Amino acid sequence: MNTKKVWFVTGASKGLGLTLVKRLLNEGYSVAATSRNLSELKTAVNSESESFLPLEMDLINEKNVAEAIQKTVEYFGKIDVVVNNAGYGQLGTLEELTDDESRKNFDTNVFGSLNVIRKIMPHLRAQKSGSIINIASIGGLTGEFAGWGVYCATKFAVVGFTEALAAEIKEFGVNATVVYPGYFRTDFLTGGSLRTPETEITDYTTARQLQVAHEDEINGNQPGDPEKAALAMIELAEMENPPVHLVLGSDAFGIAGNKLNALQSEISDFKTLSTSTDY
Repeated sequence: MNTKKVWFVTGASKGLGLTLVKRLLNEGYSVAATSRNLSELKTAVNSESESFLPLEMDLINEKNVAEAIQKTVEYFGKIDVVVNNAGYGQLGTLEELTDDESRKNFDTNVFGSLNVIRKIMPHLRAQKSGSIINIASIGGLTGEFAGWGVYCATKFAVVGFTEALAAEIKEFGVNATVVYPGYFRTDFLTGGSLRTPETEITDYTTARQLQVAHEDEINGNQPGDPEKAALAMIELAEMENPPVHLVLGSDAFGIAGNKLNALQSEISDFKTLSTSTDY
């Protein structure tokens, strides 16, 4: 009898999600993996194991999400670990991006994960155990990337609701962690995972330079090994008392430290003004 945990992973046909699913299957875990394109998912994972349940799921369709979760519970009998990994990067300054472009990024990166959480929690509450791992980005801790404002805003939102979720579900024996990956050598900076603005404004030279740097210089030279990221998330899920926050990658660790130091310094510098408003 397989006593290893059952995982439910979204956005599993590429990037960190795909690497994680393959590693989980190799380690003997049971995995329900979702993607908008079922054939692409099956081809990418390339597994006929009974421990692998590929599912086509539209994150922003709440009914569809509920059906995928129900199929997983019926097939495996339970779900132990949920990884909200699905998402995409949206480049463009705040002025450039249309309302539609901005909302679509929030629909997938934020509201899609909330749909999964809403539909999975009745199962986790009933069994009084489980882990929810929400994949944000180091861009969810610092937004100082010109041309990445909306994307960073979606990841800041993931951080915020994960903190609240961790506090809400602790009484049921369920844990929640937000993961802040740095740059990992996946296909995130290529193809459909990174979208550019429909209309670019040439005045924004800093944003354009950073866009080109990500597409032409950083892509393919990321310091992070996705295989090691997968192992780190497996270790995280096996912890009895996992952290609410986990930065992933030496680059993310450095950026996080710089952000925290800068924030502490700025808050301290304006202490007099900040504390001047009490009665």
